[in-house]
Amino acid sequence: MRITNATLADGREADVRVSGESIAAVGDLDPEGDEDVLDAEGKLLLPGMIDVHVHFREPGHPDKETWTSGSHSAAAGGVTTVVDQPNTDPPTVTGEAFDEKAELAAPSCVDYGLNGGVTADWDPDSLFDRPLFALGEVFLADSTGNMGIEADLFESALRRATDEGVTVTVHAEDADRFDESARDRPGDDYDAWSAYRTPAAELAAVERACEVAGEVGARIHVAHTSTPEGVDAAARAGMTTEVTPHHLFLSREDLEELGTYGRMNPPLRDEARREALWERLVDGTVDMVATDHAPHTRLEKDRGVWEAPSGVPGVETALPLLLNAAREGEVGYERVRDLTAAAPAERFGLDRKGRIEAGRDADLVLVDPESTRPIHGPDLHSRCGWSPFETFEGVFPEWTMLRGQFVYRETTTGATGAGGPDAAFREGVGRNVRTPE
Repeated sequence: MRITNATLADGREADVRVSGESIAAVGDLDPEGDEDVLDAEGKLLLPGMIDVHVHFREPGHPDKETWTSGSHSAAAGGVTTVVDQPNTDPPTVTGEAFDEKAELAAPSCVDYGLNGGVTADWDPDSLFDRPLFALGEVFLADSTGNMGIEADLFESALRRATDEGVTVTVHAEDADRFDESARDRPGDDYDAWSAYRTPAAELAAVERACEVAGEVGARIHVAHTSTPEGVDAAARAGMTTEVTPHHLFLSREDLEELGTYGRMNPPLRDEARREALWERLVDGTVDMVATDHAPHTRLEKDRGVWEAPSGVPGVETALPLLLNAAREGEVGYERVRDLTAAAPAERFGLDRKGRIEAGRDADLVLVDPESTRPIHGPDLHSRCGWSPFETFEGVFPEWTMLRGQFVYRETTTGATGAGGPDAAFREGVGRNVRTPE
């Protein structure tokens, strides 16, 4: 297959030849034999997004998400690789639990990695015998799944992971820095969750995690960093960070409208911190964007602020939101490419992914950079059926390719009501990126 006249993220116009699962050549290419030709004139061709932080909820909660629905949502949003976190039911803290999740992931239409977790019941010997992507999300405060751990166990896990050559991803919040007085606020005070889980709690945990990593000689990755102070602390220590679309595009000012649909961990921050995160994203201090895609049902979310679970969906809307921001001049297309593909590939050793270069996997996404449509939860493919970005404009893929195969193709333009644009998916072609071929 030869994709012609495509515009790449750096502004070059190029042809891209796909042979089997790989990119064979990039440049001004002559025809070869009877290859299929796709004309991409006026379109932007990107490497597929690598989302290193999703919760696809299986095993345990298929009512919220399954590997089929979650991977469909990913592919429709231009994501070709996801990394699933361990706080499922049962949590992925033993080799047996890892095997159960790996079997459930078989229908995935995108590539994936599976993280192992750490609790008092973890079995590191059996867990490290599996093809782990990383160890994490290691929780330094309780979140969905109640997997928060003590400092001694964190240090022990970090040492073991370092010996095994496995990266540790950290959920950095220090519960001792939570503001317990916020608990006196009523359940319909939707800002109470942000007041409770303070910015100081994140900063203290980031600094401590980085300090321990330095003592051990490890290099951790800080998940869903929600404050500029946390980003700066990790950067000073030589650690990497990710930020989420909800911390980039939403703030505490949106909570009156969002209600508990805006509750997540870490919580939304004030507008000044949101803007400061954007500054660090643009200037290169932030390493990557990951979604922390964490769907819950409407029934669960329609509770008071102290009862509703934390988490929002986002795997289908992250790249479209960032591309729309690039279209509006808020960030460059090259920076979007690096944040969503090149940087996570480099950080986590995915040598065949992340860039449009000869020899890399043909994980490709085609978009019309000037074609937008509003986000509507029922039009998305996540099982939960809602989005915190309702009515935000996004630049969505026309098609998504995984290792040379189309895994998503939009067959109509524009939203068509419930279910969104008609789409074709290719199921069961994803594979664990840590499993040797």
